[in-house]
Amino acid sequence: MSADAPSPPDGRTHVLVIDDDRKLCGLIRDYLEPMGYAVEMVHTGPEGAERAVTGLWHAVILDLMLPGCDGFEVLRRIRAKSAVPILMLTARGEEADRIVGLEIGADDYLPKTFSTRELLARLRAVTRRATLSQTTPQEPAAKELVVGAVRLNLDARIATLNNAPLLLTPVEFDILTALMKSRGRIRSREALIESLRDREYEVFDRSIDVHIAALRKKLGDDAHEPRFIRTVRSAGYLFINPEG
Repeated sequence: MSADAPSPPDGRTHVLVIDDDRKLCGLIRDYLEPMGYAVEMVHTGPEGAERAVTGLWHAVILDLMLPGCDGFEVLRRIRAKSAVPILMLTARGEEADRIVGLEIGADDYLPKTFSTRELLARLRAVTRRATLSQTTPQEPAAKELVVGAVRLNLDARIATLNNAPLLLTPVEFDILTALMKSRGRIRSREALIESLRDREYEVFDRSIDVHIAALRKKLGDDAHEPRFIRTVRSAGYLFINPEG
């Protein structure tokens, strides 16, 4: 892949690894490439943030501790321009770090004490129903889901609010889809986790709450006087049906 131009689609799953541990990067590449992945590696925060938004990627594996700027800052820079799935990879596994990563827009979090099988399972999960960060034109007549001012194109995975685009991560798009399909009815946290991209692994309890908070922010919603997503104490969440 060229470092200065988007990578052309070639049938493989393109993954960018941003990590200063060159040996680990090589191990990830050697494990994934025989399985049909194309892996590119960069080793500093600023270089990773730039490369992530100038290439076509199915996923980014992002370390937290990086030279130049840390993984949180890299994640912020990527999310300002792209909804590409991001798997945070770090030696620091504290819940506070995971929550911060999710709040900024990470799709999942994996400590560096991972097995290669777990890495592959999580990578497949974050890419399964996500498109490339730079999408190609879609065929007409895509299936849509519309509730009030919110419209989802389920084939192209495009969300709009009052006809203005919403930049959602794959996880946020899936949660919003599940809520809108059940509009007016409560969805428990467990049911929302089950609806996420055919997940093959457990998610810690607060992750759904963090993603809901991110969705509310992007929708311009207020948790105390919600127009879109209502919290039902001890039960879950519901998407408000404007038709009653």
